[in-house]
Amino acid sequence: MALFRFGQSSEPTPLVRGDGLYLRPADMGDYDAWAALRGESRDFLVPWEPIWPSDDLTRPAFRRRLRRYREEAQDDESWHFLIFRDSGNALLGGLTVGNVRRGVAQTATLGYWMGQPHAGQGHMTRAVRAIAGHAFSSLRLHRLEAACIPENTASARLLERNGFTREGFARAYLRINGAWRDHILYALLESDAMPGVLKTVPKPP
Repeated sequence: MALFRFGQSSEPTPLVRGDGLYLRPADMGDYDAWAALRGESRDFLVPWEPIWPSDDLTRPAFRRRLRRYREEAQDDESWHFLIFRDSGNALLGGLTVGNVRRGVAQTATLGYWMGQPHAGQGHMTRAVRAIAGHAFSSLRLHRLEAACIPENTASARLLERNGFTREGFARAYLRINGAWRDHILYALLESDAMPGVLKTVPKPP
């Protein structure tokens, strides 16, 4: 069945505000902070990510990454963000709303990473909460999916704190750190209650 292209976002370079942080697309001015944070967090991140290319942290690779990000945003395929703390504008991590499916699906997949010095402080919980609101409003999505390796209990708790529901288990779902890994599947719908987000309920007549 064909998936017709409706509901496409018209916002090419969004800035997303959250509780004590903000998210925006990366630019070349972010290279030094990005490479430093990824480099010092490498051992922390490697167990949960695909194998890093040998030149991953180089400036030319970062420039190619940005070019791909821009093309994917222009085609409404994926939206990539860096996460910054309001205080001091420190880079905290990154987040992607990717694999956008329009038409009758209106669905995307959420991915994220947090620099090791900033992990366990609630930053990603607040960033995911902010991006979920953006996904359902500005990007006009109906459903946001996410998946985590069963051993990644911190990621599972993060999703559940933000109202994601566990929906299933996928065998050998993604190739992570060189091996096909099982994943727990989660999803959040635009109609689901999101913790920390107040919804206005109209008064009865």
